[in-house]
Amino acid sequence: MRVFVTGASGWIGRVVVPELINAGHEVVGLARSDESAEKVKAAGAEVLRGSIEDLESLRKGAAAADGVIHLAFIHDFSQHLAACETDRKAIEAIGEALAGTKKPFVITSGTLLFSDGTSRIATEEDPMPNNFPRAVGEQAALALVDKNVRVSIIRLPPTVHGTGDQGFMKHIVDTARNTSYSGYVGDGTNRWPAVHVHDAARLYALALEKAPAGSKLHSVAEEGIPFRDIAGVIGKGLGSEVGPQTVEKFGFLSFAVNKDNPTSSEITKKKFGWAPVEIGLLEDIEANYCNNA
Repeated sequence: MRVFVTGASGWIGRVVVPELINAGHEVVGLARSDESAEKVKAAGAEVLRGSIEDLESLRKGAAAADGVIHLAFIHDFSQHLAACETDRKAIEAIGEALAGTKKPFVITSGTLLFSDGTSRIATEEDPMPNNFPRAVGEQAALALVDKNVRVSIIRLPPTVHGTGDQGFMKHIVDTARNTSYSGYVGDGTNRWPAVHVHDAARLYALALEKAPAGSKLHSVAEEGIPFRDIAGVIGKGLGSEVGPQTVEKFGFLSFAVNKDNPTSSEITKKKFGWAPVEIGLLEDIEANYCNNA
């Protein structure tokens, strides 16, 4: 299968691309800069120059492919509404190129949007709440089912961890390192689900190959880790004090660090035979994150 991947040069994309190639697929990765293009090539893929804001490049990549994985997202939380609108337009543009083909199209969403304060465990059967900006992406994707696109949605937890992570967990560790204080909000019992990047990559490949149209998959290896435990392992690794902290101290992550987001992936595991095998979050933090200068 010839697979077009947006976000191929990103944190998850650089792992998804080799996973697809090792499974026998050809990969074309979208790249907006020379630096991104080099990363796509280094991962073993062909390069298509463009961006998720360049809708014609998206249509071109999708039209020439047997399937599409959409990983790209503009992670500017000061312009989150605009980023979600860009994501919607990108999904619709790719969908236009795939309409009527029954080709697979895997998009990316997130479990953190189910943090509704009820402490219930979110499942794959839960619809995305309409009051969250990123819901427009899921809605745009599901609308493609009626256009004969085999679309599926992978919901990622707030931390997709592993060596080389530049995301949420690295920011939390760096904040603790810079302040000599590893914090949590309130009593720290709010829970974050987690997955290792290599386990997540395997699920993207499974979704591409097997997921029926309209499927929602949860890329969750650990259902919910108390944030206090995360802070404790970071504090131990850095030799810093551990205790309650105000949300403002976490900078751009202030919107997320107090969210209780327990999430199940049992339906995903049973339907697709996905079995996470990589190191867990706390062990990964202890072994890798706190050792980086």
